[in-house]
Formats: sequence, C-alpha cells, structure tokens
Amino acid sequence: MYRRLLIPVATPQEVEPLIRFGANLLAPGGEIRLLHVIPTVSMPELTRQWRASVNIVIPAHETGAALDIPVEPEVRAARDVPGEILDLAESHGTDGLLLVLRGDRRRGNPFVGHTASALLQHARCDVIIVNRLALTGARVAKILLPTFGPQPPHKALQLAEQLAVREGGIPIVSLLLSSRTGTPSTTGSDHHQTTARGIPHRLTSVLLAPALFRRRRADPEILLSAAARERYGLMVLGEDGQRDTGPLLTRRFLEQLFRTAPCPVLTLKG
Repeated sequence: MYRRLLIPVATPQEVEPLIRFGANLLAPGGEIRLLHVIPTVSMPELTRQWRASVNIVIPAHETGAALDIPVEPEVRAARDVPGEILDLAESHGTDGLLLVLRGDRRRGNPFVGHTASALLQHARCDVIIVNRLALTGARVAKILLPTFGPQPPHKALQLAEQLAVREGGIPIVSLLLSSRTGTPSTTGSDHHQTTARGIPHRLTSVLLAPALFRRRRADPEILLSAAARERYGLMVLGEDGQRDTGPLLTRRFLEQLFRTAPCPVLTLKG
C-alpha cells in the first residue's frame, strides 16, 4: 500500500515491532526509513545518546534483513523533534508515517509530548497511529472497521484489506453506525460481499438512539461498544468524510479512544 513508510522511534524496544508491523503496510518494492531524533541537550548527554543509538540502528538492519525488506535507519539531533520528522517526510517523498502510542493509557494524556499532535496536524502524508496491543504480534480473528458514514472510508478499507491479506485472509467487518429516530441502540441488517482481493467483508448496520448518535464525535465509547458486540478484533478507524460535522480523528478523540480501548487499534488520518 505504501511505497515509502517513515517510522519515528524513541527507544530500541520500538524498533523491531514497528518494522514488522510496517512491513505489512508496504506495497511490493516498498521501503521503510526508521528515524530516531535526539533532542539537543548538553553536549555530554548528546554524545551519550548518540553512542547509544547503535542499539536502534543495528536492530533496524537486522529486522529488515530478516523480513527481506529495505530498511534505512537514520539518527539526527534537533531541537524541534516533530519538525525534523516532517522535514524528512517531505524530502524523502514519504507517503505514510507510522507511530506508536507511547503514553500510559492510565494517564490523562496518552500522547507523550507534542510530537503526535504536530504530525497529525501538519503532515501532508497519511499518519497511522497504533497502540501497543497492535504490536504484540498476536493473531487476530477479524478486522473491525467502524464508521459513522454510509460506507467505510475508502483508504481505511484499503488498509484493512491489506492487513487482512497479510493475516491469511481474515474477514473484515464494517460497522456502519447511524441514527434512527425513536430506535434504541441495536444491531441492524447485514450485507455480505467479497473485496477485490478475495477477503470476506460483512457490512453491519448499527442503529443508535439519536441522543447517543449526537455524541459520536465526543465519545469513542460508542465505537468501542459496537466493537464489543463483535467480540473485538483489530480496530481500524479512518476519517468518515463528513465535512459538515468536522473531523473525527482530533487529538482529544484519539486520546480518549487510546486510553480506553481494550483491543488492538489503528487509526488512519490522511
């Protein structure tokens, strides 16, 4: 799907799982560039961190070789970490940025620092954020694609299909959440189809009470409740394209979603 994927990392522990996950998102012949930015501090500390970055560079090369994909690690030092990431993304022609949620979901702000916020706001390419549950390598039974639109977002469906193929053809379930006056929260009709790449795709209409539907862009629990009825899976969430109601994947919405999600989550903003 992506020809040039940029993965910013902060610690050696993130290197292998992020490269392995990113490999599933690559188009044939695609490549990964791994970036570690050292915030400019005192010279002794900068020197120490620069030497320690070998623990990022070597695993990046080893993981790329094991997966037989091109991985190019790079280490930079800069005061403006998100600015450095955005500069490299622009100069390298990156079409996707892959980030991991680094915060503690029990904290008030699961995004550590302002890096994720700046990338979400200013990146010209797709920004993909995953939580740590998505990086465990555990097999999932299905991919859930919830949306408040009449159809799943095209790019999110493409990404879900790519992951489903890499997982051996697991099914995709699109949850189409809508409002119907006077109707309590319930599950509506199903429609079964097959994607262009042969993946089973079930579209399920989920009818919400109007009062609940009006809170849809402020309360991620609505999405998680719908996912719970399907016994979870890997949740892939993209923008639903409803311009009249504003963007869904705001920082506030994502903070609440990642803080409470009990399942692997991937969000796509692009």
